[in-house]
Amino acid sequence: MLIKSLLTTDNPFNSSEDLKAWIECRNQEIAVEVDMVSFKEMKHWHQNEDLSLHHNSGKFFSIEGISVDTDYGDINHWEQPIIVQAEVGYLGILTKEFNGVLYFLMQAKIEPGNVNCVQISPTLQATKSNYKRVHQGKKPNYLDYFVNAKPNQIILDQLQSEQGARFLRKRNRNIIIKVDDDIEVLSDFRWMTLGQIKEFMQFNNMVNMDTRTVLSGLKMDVFQNPISDLSNVSDFGEGLLLSSATNHSMHTVSQHLSWLSNLKSKYDLLIQKKPLNNINGWNVCADEIVRYDKKFFRVIAAHVKISNREISEWYQPLVQPMQQGLCAFIIKEIDGIYHFLVQAKLECGNFDVMELAPTVQCLTGDYKNDFLNLPFLDYVLNIPKNNIVFDTLQSEEGGRFFHEQNRNMIILADENFPTDVPPNYTWMTMNQIFSFLSYNNYLNIQARSLIAQLKYN
Repeated sequence: MLIKSLLTTDNPFNSSEDLKAWIECRNQEIAVEVDMVSFKEMKHWHQNEDLSLHHNSGKFFSIEGISVDTDYGDINHWEQPIIVQAEVGYLGILTKEFNGVLYFLMQAKIEPGNVNCVQISPTLQATKSNYKRVHQGKKPNYLDYFVNAKPNQIILDQLQSEQGARFLRKRNRNIIIKVDDDIEVLSDFRWMTLGQIKEFMQFNNMVNMDTRTVLSGLKMDVFQNPISDLSNVSDFGEGLLLSSATNHSMHTVSQHLSWLSNLKSKYDLLIQKKPLNNINGWNVCADEIVRYDKKFFRVIAAHVKISNREISEWYQPLVQPMQQGLCAFIIKEIDGIYHFLVQAKLECGNFDVMELAPTVQCLTGDYKNDFLNLPFLDYVLNIPKNNIVFDTLQSEEGGRFFHEQNRNMIILADENFPTDVPPNYTWMTMNQIFSFLSYNNYLNIQARSLIAQLKYN
Protein backbone atom coordinates (compact mmCIF):
# COMPACT_ATOMS: atom_id res chain seq x y z
CA MET A 1 0.00 0.00 0.00
CA LEU A 2 2.83 2.41 0.88
CA ILE A 3 4.98 1.42 -2.11
CA LYS A 4 1.88 1.70 -4.30
CA SER A 5 1.33 5.26 -3.04
CA LEU A 6 5.02 6.02 -3.64
CA LEU A 7 4.75 4.95 -7.29
CA THR A 8 1.32 6.53 -7.96
CA THR A 9 1.11 10.03 -9.37
CA ASP A 10 -2.23 9.50 -11.17
CA ASN A 11 -4.60 10.76 -8.46
CA PRO A 12 -8.33 10.49 -9.36
CA PHE A 13 -9.20 13.03 -6.63
CA ASN A 14 -6.56 15.67 -7.38
CA SER A 15 -4.26 15.57 -10.39
CA SER A 16 -0.84 17.15 -10.02
CA GLU A 17 -1.95 19.97 -12.32
CA ASP A 18 -5.05 20.53 -10.18
CA LEU A 19 -2.87 20.66 -7.06
CA LYS A 20 -0.54 23.23 -8.62
CA ALA A 21 -3.55 25.35 -9.58
CA TRP A 22 -4.95 24.99 -6.04
CA ILE A 23 -1.68 26.22 -4.49
CA GLU A 24 -1.56 29.17 -6.90
CA CYS A 25 -5.19 29.96 -6.09
CA ARG A 26 -4.56 29.85 -2.33
CA ASN A 27 -1.60 32.20 -2.85
CA GLN A 28 -3.92 34.69 -4.54
CA GLU A 29 -6.85 34.29 -2.14
CA ILE A 30 -5.05 34.44 1.21
CA ALA A 31 -4.02 37.90 2.34
CA VAL A 32 -0.47 37.97 3.70
CA GLU A 33 1.46 40.87 5.22
CA VAL A 34 4.84 40.53 6.94
CA ASP A 35 6.36 43.85 8.06
CA MET A 36 9.60 44.32 9.94
CA VAL A 37 9.30 46.26 13.22
CA SER A 38 11.52 47.05 16.19
CA PHE A 39 11.66 44.71 19.17
CA LYS A 40 9.82 47.26 21.35
CA GLU A 41 6.94 47.34 18.85
CA MET A 42 6.25 43.59 19.21
CA LYS A 43 2.96 43.35 21.07
CA HIS A 44 2.75 40.54 23.66
CA TRP A 45 6.56 40.27 23.71
CA HIS A 46 9.11 41.89 26.00
CA GLN A 47 12.85 42.13 26.54
CA ASN A 48 14.36 41.10 29.85
CA GLU A 49 17.13 43.10 31.49
CA ASP A 50 19.69 41.26 29.34
CA LEU A 51 17.58 42.17 26.24
CA SER A 52 16.59 38.52 25.60
CA LEU A 53 13.18 38.20 23.90
CA HIS A 54 10.24 36.47 25.60
CA HIS A 55 6.51 36.09 25.00
CA ASN A 56 4.45 37.64 27.79
CA SER A 57 2.67 34.33 28.38
CA GLY A 58 5.96 32.58 29.13
CA LYS A 59 5.04 30.15 26.33
CA PHE A 60 5.91 29.80 22.61
CA PHE A 61 9.67 30.45 22.45
CA SER A 62 12.39 32.89 23.47
CA ILE A 63 15.61 34.25 21.99
CA GLU A 64 18.43 33.93 24.52
CA GLY A 65 22.22 33.96 24.62
CA ILE A 66 24.51 30.96 25.09
CA SER A 67 28.21 30.28 25.48
CA VAL A 68 29.56 27.12 23.80
CA ASP A 69 32.70 25.17 24.71
CA THR A 70 33.84 21.99 22.97
CA ASP A 71 37.04 20.10 22.26
CA TYR A 72 35.74 19.01 18.85
CA GLY A 73 36.88 20.66 15.62
CA ASP A 74 38.93 23.79 14.97
CA ILE A 75 36.67 26.26 16.80
CA ASN A 76 36.45 25.39 20.49
CA HIS A 77 34.52 28.37 21.85
CA TRP A 78 31.83 30.69 20.54
CA GLU A 79 28.80 32.63 21.72
CA GLN A 80 25.50 33.18 19.95
CA PRO A 81 21.76 33.84 20.23
CA ILE A 82 19.62 30.71 20.09
CA ILE A 83 15.91 29.82 20.00
CA VAL A 84 14.77 28.25 23.26
CA GLN A 85 11.51 26.33 22.89
CA ALA A 86 11.18 23.53 25.42
CA GLU A 87 7.68 22.44 24.44
CA VAL A 88 7.13 19.54 22.02
CA GLY A 89 4.89 20.32 19.06
CA TYR A 90 2.88 18.15 16.67
CA LEU A 91 3.91 17.50 13.07
CA GLY A 92 1.18 15.12 11.97
CA ILE A 93 -0.18 13.68 8.74
CA LEU A 94 -3.54 11.95 8.35
CA THR A 95 -3.67 9.11 5.82
CA LYS A 96 -6.48 7.04 4.40
CA GLU A 97 -6.65 4.14 1.96
CA PHE A 98 -8.63 4.51 -1.24
CA ASN A 99 -8.73 1.57 -3.68
CA GLY A 100 -5.57 0.01 -2.23
CA VAL A 101 -3.54 3.25 -2.36
CA LEU A 102 -2.57 5.25 0.72
CA TYR A 103 -3.40 8.97 0.45
CA PHE A 104 -1.98 11.77 2.60
CA LEU A 105 -4.06 14.75 3.69
CA MET A 106 -1.78 17.73 3.03
CA GLN A 107 -2.25 21.39 3.84
CA ALA A 108 -1.51 24.54 1.84
CA LYS A 109 0.01 26.52 4.68
CA ILE A 110 1.56 29.97 4.84
CA GLU A 111 4.26 30.73 7.39
CA PRO A 112 5.59 34.28 7.89
CA GLY A 113 9.12 33.31 6.85
CA ASN A 114 8.24 31.37 3.68
CA VAL A 115 9.95 32.67 0.54
CA ASN A 116 6.87 31.90 -1.55
CA CYS A 117 3.96 32.09 0.91
CA VAL A 118 2.11 28.76 0.41
CA GLN A 119 3.98 25.48 0.84
CA ILE A 120 2.70 21.90 1.10
CA SER A 121 2.60 21.15 4.81
CA PRO A 122 1.49 18.36 7.17
CA THR A 123 -2.16 18.00 8.13
CA LEU A 124 -1.30 19.33 11.58
CA GLN A 125 1.61 21.64 12.31
CA ALA A 126 1.30 23.14 15.77
CA THR A 127 3.37 23.95 18.82
CA LYS A 128 1.95 23.06 22.23
CA SER A 129 1.21 26.75 22.79
CA ASN A 130 -0.78 26.74 19.52
CA TYR A 131 -2.93 23.72 20.27
CA LYS A 132 -3.36 24.74 23.92
CA ARG A 133 -4.66 28.05 22.44
CA VAL A 134 -2.37 30.34 24.43
CA HIS A 135 -2.94 32.92 21.67
CA GLN A 136 -6.74 32.58 22.28
CA GLY A 137 -7.20 31.66 18.63
CA LYS A 138 -9.11 28.78 17.05
CA LYS A 139 -8.19 25.15 17.68
CA PRO A 140 -5.99 23.71 14.86
CA ASN A 141 -7.91 21.70 12.29
CA TYR A 142 -7.87 17.89 12.70
CA LEU A 143 -6.09 18.11 16.08
CA ASP A 144 -8.47 15.65 17.74
CA TYR A 145 -7.54 12.84 15.33
CA PHE A 146 -3.96 12.95 16.62
CA VAL A 147 -4.76 13.54 20.30
CA ASN A 148 -7.20 10.60 20.30
CA ALA A 149 -5.25 8.29 17.95
CA LYS A 150 -5.41 4.59 18.89
CA PRO A 151 -2.28 2.40 18.73
CA ASN A 152 -3.58 0.44 15.72
CA GLN A 153 -3.97 3.70 13.75
CA ILE A 154 -0.37 4.82 14.15
CA ILE A 155 1.97 4.28 11.19
CA LEU A 156 4.83 6.38 12.57
CA ASP A 157 5.37 8.12 15.91
CA GLN A 158 8.74 9.66 16.80
CA LEU A 159 10.28 12.57 18.69
CA GLN A 160 12.77 14.15 16.29
CA SER A 161 15.15 17.07 16.64
CA GLU A 162 15.07 20.42 14.87
CA GLN A 163 17.99 22.54 13.62
CA GLY A 164 20.78 21.99 16.14
CA ALA A 165 22.61 25.23 15.30
CA ARG A 166 19.56 27.45 15.88
CA PHE A 167 17.38 25.66 18.49
CA LEU A 168 18.46 24.56 21.95
CA ARG A 169 17.47 20.89 22.32
CA LYS A 170 14.19 21.32 20.42
CA ARG A 171 12.06 18.35 19.41
CA ASN A 172 8.73 17.74 17.69
CA ARG A 173 6.45 14.74 17.65
CA ASN A 174 6.48 13.39 14.08
CA ILE A 175 3.35 11.28 13.69
CA ILE A 176 1.44 9.65 10.83
CA ILE A 177 -1.90 7.98 11.46
CA LYS A 178 -4.27 6.00 9.24
CA VAL A 179 -8.01 6.52 9.60
CA ASP A 180 -11.04 4.79 8.14
CA ASP A 181 -13.58 7.53 8.92
CA ASP A 182 -15.02 9.85 6.34
CA ILE A 183 -13.08 13.08 6.75
CA GLU A 184 -14.29 16.52 5.80
CA VAL A 185 -11.65 18.02 3.51
CA LEU A 186 -11.40 21.72 4.30
CA SER A 187 -10.44 24.36 1.73
CA ASP A 188 -6.75 24.43 2.65
CA PHE A 189 -6.38 20.64 2.44
CA ARG A 190 -6.13 18.02 -0.33
CA TRP A 191 -5.52 14.27 -0.61
CA MET A 192 -2.20 13.45 -2.29
CA THR A 193 -0.31 10.26 -2.98
CA LEU A 194 3.21 9.89 -1.69
CA GLY A 195 4.36 9.89 -5.30
CA GLN A 196 2.79 13.29 -5.87
CA ILE A 197 4.41 14.75 -2.77
CA LYS A 198 7.80 13.42 -3.94
CA GLU A 199 7.08 14.95 -7.35
CA PHE A 200 6.50 18.37 -5.78
CA MET A 201 9.77 18.03 -3.86
CA GLN A 202 11.58 18.22 -7.19
CA PHE A 203 10.57 21.90 -7.39
CA ASN A 204 12.09 24.74 -5.37
CA ASN A 205 10.37 25.50 -2.06
CA MET A 206 7.13 23.65 -2.76
CA VAL A 207 7.13 21.17 0.15
CA ASN A 208 7.97 22.55 3.56
CA MET A 209 10.57 21.28 6.02
CA ASP A 210 7.95 19.82 8.37
CA THR A 211 6.46 17.60 5.68
CA ARG A 212 9.92 16.39 4.73
CA THR A 213 10.93 15.46 8.26
CA VAL A 214 7.70 13.52 8.90
CA LEU A 215 7.84 11.56 5.64
CA SER A 216 11.52 10.70 6.09
CA GLY A 217 10.59 8.04 8.64
CA LEU A 218 8.56 5.96 6.16
CA LYS A 219 10.67 2.96 5.21
CA MET A 220 10.34 1.96 1.55
CA ASP A 221 10.64 -1.81 1.83
CA VAL A 222 9.25 -4.01 -0.95
CA PHE A 223 9.26 -6.99 1.43
CA GLN A 224 7.19 -5.27 4.11
CA ASN A 225 5.07 -3.50 1.47
CA PRO A 226 4.83 -6.02 -1.40
CA ILE A 227 3.66 -4.91 -4.82
CA SER A 228 3.58 -7.00 -7.99
CA ASP A 229 4.25 -4.27 -10.53
CA LEU A 230 7.53 -2.37 -10.15
CA SER A 231 7.61 -1.24 -13.78
CA ASN A 232 7.41 2.41 -12.71
CA VAL A 233 10.57 2.15 -10.62
CA SER A 234 13.68 3.78 -12.09
CA ASP A 235 17.10 2.10 -12.04
CA PHE A 236 18.09 4.46 -9.23
CA GLY A 237 14.83 3.63 -7.42
CA GLU A 238 15.56 -0.10 -7.71
CA GLY A 239 18.95 0.55 -6.16
CA LEU A 240 17.32 2.44 -3.28
CA LEU A 241 14.77 -0.34 -2.69
CA LEU A 242 17.56 -2.93 -2.62
CA SER A 243 19.58 -0.77 -0.23
CA SER A 244 16.46 -0.43 1.97
CA ALA A 245 15.91 -4.17 2.19
CA THR A 246 19.36 -5.76 2.22
CA ASN A 247 21.42 -6.83 5.23
CA HIS A 248 24.62 -6.74 3.15
CA SER A 249 26.66 -3.69 4.04
CA MET A 250 30.17 -2.36 4.47
CA HIS A 251 29.66 -2.04 8.26
CA THR A 252 27.08 -3.55 10.61
CA VAL A 253 24.60 -1.49 12.65
CA SER A 254 26.47 -2.60 15.80
CA GLN A 255 29.68 -1.20 14.34
CA HIS A 256 27.95 2.08 13.52
CA LEU A 257 26.60 2.32 17.07
CA SER A 258 30.05 1.70 18.51
CA TRP A 259 31.55 4.30 16.14
CA LEU A 260 28.98 6.91 17.17
CA SER A 261 29.21 6.08 20.89
CA ASN A 262 32.98 6.45 20.71
CA LEU A 263 32.70 9.91 19.13
CA LYS A 264 30.04 11.06 21.62
CA SER A 265 32.13 9.95 24.58
CA LYS A 266 35.38 11.30 23.14
CA TYR A 267 34.23 14.91 22.74
CA ASP A 268 32.61 17.32 25.19
CA LEU A 269 29.91 19.91 24.53
CA LEU A 270 29.26 22.43 27.29
CA ILE A 271 26.40 24.92 26.86
CA GLN A 272 25.85 27.71 29.34
CA LYS A 273 23.25 30.48 29.28
CA LYS A 274 24.77 33.94 28.99
CA PRO A 275 23.10 37.39 29.01
CA LEU A 276 22.14 38.18 25.43
CA ASN A 277 23.50 41.73 25.67
CA ASN A 278 26.91 40.35 26.68
CA ILE A 279 27.59 37.65 24.09
CA ASN A 280 30.90 38.22 22.34
CA GLY A 281 30.78 39.27 18.71
CA TRP A 282 27.09 40.21 18.67
CA ASN A 283 25.24 43.49 18.92
CA VAL A 284 21.66 43.85 20.19
CA CYS A 285 20.15 46.77 18.29
CA ALA A 286 16.65 48.24 18.36
CA ASP A 287 15.45 46.14 15.40
CA GLU A 288 17.99 43.33 15.02
CA ILE A 289 20.47 41.10 16.85
CA VAL A 290 23.42 40.78 14.52
CA ARG A 291 27.09 39.85 14.49
CA TYR A 292 29.57 42.68 14.15
CA ASP A 293 30.93 41.09 10.94
CA LYS A 294 27.37 40.51 9.55
CA LYS A 295 28.00 36.74 9.23
CA PHE A 296 25.85 33.67 9.89
CA PHE A 297 22.38 34.99 10.82
CA ARG A 298 20.50 37.81 12.50
CA VAL A 299 17.35 37.99 14.62
CA ILE A 300 14.61 40.37 13.47
CA ALA A 301 11.07 41.25 14.57
CA ALA A 302 7.94 40.89 12.42
CA HIS A 303 4.33 42.05 12.45
CA VAL A 304 2.39 39.27 10.69
CA LYS A 305 -1.10 39.22 9.15
CA ILE A 306 -2.28 35.96 7.53
CA SER A 307 -6.02 35.74 6.96
CA ASN A 308 -6.57 31.96 7.21
CA ARG A 309 -4.63 31.14 10.39
CA GLU A 310 -6.03 30.20 13.83
CA ILE A 311 -5.15 33.78 14.79
CA SER A 312 -4.94 36.25 11.90
CA GLU A 313 -2.50 38.81 13.33
CA TRP A 314 0.51 38.54 15.63
CA TYR A 315 4.08 39.65 16.33
CA GLN A 316 7.16 37.46 16.65
CA PRO A 317 10.95 37.30 16.28
CA LEU A 318 12.39 35.52 13.22
CA VAL A 319 15.89 34.24 12.46
CA GLN A 320 17.18 35.41 9.07
CA PRO A 321 20.24 33.77 7.47
CA MET A 322 22.96 35.95 5.99
CA GLN A 323 23.68 33.46 3.21
CA GLN A 324 22.33 30.43 1.35
CA GLY A 325 23.38 27.03 2.68
CA LEU A 326 24.17 23.64 1.17
CA CYS A 327 23.18 20.11 2.23
CA ALA A 328 24.31 17.12 0.17
CA PHE A 329 24.44 13.35 0.41
CA ILE A 330 27.02 11.41 -1.59
CA ILE A 331 25.89 7.88 -2.52
CA LYS A 332 28.26 5.19 -3.77
CA GLU A 333 27.56 1.66 -4.97
CA ILE A 334 29.69 -0.65 -2.80
CA ASP A 335 29.54 -4.38 -3.64
CA GLY A 336 26.38 -3.72 -5.65
CA ILE A 337 24.55 -1.89 -2.82
CA TYR A 338 23.95 1.86 -2.51
CA HIS A 339 25.69 3.28 0.56
CA PHE A 340 25.26 6.84 1.87
CA LEU A 341 28.25 8.77 3.16
CA VAL A 342 27.05 9.97 6.59
CA GLN A 343 28.88 12.24 9.02
CA ALA A 344 28.60 12.55 12.78
CA LYS A 345 28.11 16.29 13.30
CA LEU A 346 28.33 18.27 16.51
CA GLU A 347 25.94 21.23 16.82
CA CYS A 348 25.44 23.35 19.91
CA GLY A 349 21.70 22.62 20.26
CA ASN A 350 21.97 18.82 19.97
CA PHE A 351 20.50 16.68 22.75
CA ASP A 352 23.37 14.23 22.75
CA VAL A 353 26.50 15.97 21.40
CA MET A 354 26.36 14.55 17.86
CA GLU A 355 23.73 13.56 15.32
CA LEU A 356 24.04 11.87 11.94
CA ALA A 357 24.15 14.48 9.18
CA PRO A 358 24.51 14.65 5.38
CA THR A 359 27.94 14.26 3.79
CA VAL A 360 28.15 18.04 3.43
CA GLN A 361 26.21 20.48 5.60
CA CYS A 362 26.99 24.21 5.49
CA LEU A 363 24.22 26.30 7.03
CA THR A 364 25.93 28.81 9.30
CA GLY A 365 28.43 30.40 6.93
CA ASP A 366 29.27 31.14 3.31
CA TYR A 367 30.14 27.68 1.99
CA LYS A 368 31.92 29.15 -1.04
CA ASN A 369 34.36 31.12 1.14
CA ASP A 370 34.21 29.99 4.78
CA PHE A 371 34.54 26.20 4.37
CA LEU A 372 37.44 25.81 1.95
CA ASN A 373 38.84 22.75 3.78
CA LEU A 374 35.54 21.02 4.53
CA PRO A 375 35.69 17.34 3.49
CA PHE A 376 33.92 16.56 0.20
CA LEU A 377 32.67 20.12 -0.38
CA ASP A 378 34.90 20.67 -3.38
CA TYR A 379 33.78 17.32 -4.83
CA VAL A 380 30.11 18.26 -4.44
CA LEU A 381 30.53 21.73 -5.96
CA ASN A 382 32.42 20.44 -8.98
CA ILE A 383 30.51 17.22 -9.65
CA PRO A 384 29.52 16.58 -13.31
CA LYS A 385 25.81 17.07 -13.99
CA ASN A 386 25.41 13.40 -14.93
CA ASN A 387 26.22 12.44 -11.34
CA ILE A 388 23.57 14.73 -9.81
CA VAL A 389 20.39 12.87 -8.89
CA PHE A 390 18.67 15.78 -7.19
CA ASP A 391 19.42 19.50 -6.97
CA THR A 392 16.84 22.01 -5.68
CA LEU A 393 16.41 24.88 -3.25
CA GLN A 394 14.44 23.87 -0.18
CA SER A 395 13.13 26.07 2.62
CA GLU A 396 13.81 25.80 6.30
CA GLU A 397 10.82 26.04 8.65
CA GLY A 398 9.06 29.34 7.92
CA GLY A 399 7.54 29.71 11.37
CA ARG A 400 10.93 30.58 12.87
CA PHE A 401 13.22 31.33 9.91
CA PHE A 402 12.81 34.22 7.50
CA HIS A 403 13.43 33.46 3.80
CA GLU A 404 15.91 30.69 4.53
CA GLN A 405 16.46 28.33 1.63
CA ASN A 406 19.33 25.90 1.17
CA ARG A 407 20.61 24.01 -1.82
CA ASN A 408 19.75 20.31 -1.41
CA MET A 409 21.70 17.78 -3.47
CA ILE A 410 21.84 14.01 -3.91
CA ILE A 411 24.98 12.87 -5.75
CA LEU A 412 25.80 9.44 -7.13
CA ALA A 413 29.57 9.01 -6.97
CA ASP A 414 31.46 6.98 -9.55
CA GLU A 415 33.50 3.86 -8.85
CA ASN A 416 36.70 5.88 -8.37
CA PHE A 417 35.34 7.71 -5.32
CA PRO A 418 37.30 6.41 -2.28
CA THR A 419 35.63 4.26 0.38
CA ASP A 420 38.21 5.33 2.98
CA VAL A 421 36.77 8.38 4.78
CA PRO A 422 37.68 10.64 7.74
CA PRO A 423 37.05 9.31 11.28
CA ASN A 424 33.75 11.18 11.74
CA TYR A 425 32.27 9.73 8.52
CA THR A 426 30.88 6.30 7.70
CA TRP A 427 29.03 4.44 4.92
CA MET A 428 25.44 3.35 5.61
CA THR A 429 22.86 1.51 3.53
CA MET A 430 19.28 2.80 3.39
CA ASN A 431 18.26 -0.14 5.61
CA GLN A 432 20.71 1.04 8.26
CA ILE A 433 19.61 4.67 7.94
CA PHE A 434 16.00 3.58 8.50
CA SER A 435 17.13 1.59 11.54
CA PHE A 436 18.51 4.80 13.05
CA LEU A 437 15.46 6.77 11.89
CA SER A 438 13.18 4.47 13.88
CA TYR A 439 14.63 5.92 17.09
CA ASN A 440 14.71 9.48 18.40
CA ASN A 441 17.50 12.01 17.80
CA TYR A 442 19.90 10.02 15.65
CA LEU A 443 19.52 11.68 12.22
CA ASN A 444 19.45 15.46 12.14
CA ILE A 445 16.74 17.37 10.32
CA GLN A 446 18.92 18.12 7.28
CA ALA A 447 19.65 14.41 6.78
CA ARG A 448 15.98 13.54 7.23
CA SER A 449 14.98 16.20 4.72
CA LEU A 450 17.28 14.76 2.06
CA ILE A 451 16.10 11.20 2.72
CA ALA A 452 12.51 12.35 2.22
CA GLN A 453 13.41 13.87 -1.15
CA LEU A 454 14.63 10.58 -2.64
CA LYS A 455 12.51 9.74 -5.68
CA TYR A 456 12.02 6.15 -6.79
CA ASN A 457 10.39 6.51 -10.22
